[in-house]
Amino acid sequence: MMKETIIIDEMMQKLMSNQLTPGEKLPSENELAEKYDVPRMTVRKALTKLEERGYVYTKKGKGRYVQDKSGQIQLHLTGKESFTDKMLASGYDLRTENVFCQKEPKSSRMYKRLHADVNTAVYKISRVRYIDGAPIAIHHSFLSESVFPKIGVDGPNLTSLFAYYRDKGYQDFTSTQALLSVVFPTLEEQQQLACNNMTPLIMVESDCVDQVSDKVLEYTKIVYRSDKFKYDITMK
Repeated sequence: MMKETIIIDEMMQKLMSNQLTPGEKLPSENELAEKYDVPRMTVRKALTKLEERGYVYTKKGKGRYVQDKSGQIQLHLTGKESFTDKMLASGYDLRTENVFCQKEPKSSRMYKRLHADVNTAVYKISRVRYIDGAPIAIHHSFLSESVFPKIGVDGPNLTSLFAYYRDKGYQDFTSTQALLSVVFPTLEEQQQLACNNMTPLIMVESDCVDQVSDKVLEYTKIVYRSDKFKYDITMK
């Protein structure tokens, strides 16, 4: 394990200092095994971990190459625009697929988050976001029937919730809290985002509040593939 960690650390240093450039072919497993005086299996495990983290990729029958990070999507994590508006304004080919709409159990903490009466229903709506046909994020939105009486009917067909809010008369939005954390994907998320269990995800949790009425319109959990984005946290 110690030798494996040394290989990973040295390769990472070369990647971060641009001693290894995008598209460059890495030395073979045999060459690295000889260099570090370790079994070939140790090298393979180290390279596999670098590949799982998105730093290298394999060309079948040709070897491993340095991944190009220049194509990462710049995403501003703050601000009042919806994800859809941000992506379309930046010229990306965005597609959204609604994959889930179901009532939350009465014990769900989302009732408290939404200030919802337990006699009404809270719905969870999940959407997978695609850029250029590749899945890059999952948006989980929680809404209450007390604010949107027809959400149980409308929910399965929604792709842009900000557009839905505007259609219902809400125009100006704010957030009272936003939390960011790093998580690893569940099996379902691995399938939806076409990633492995070692791909870190950035999770952003926040509420959406109507500035006029001060109503909490939704609580959102968004998971982004960390290897697909550059995150802009500049305050605007």
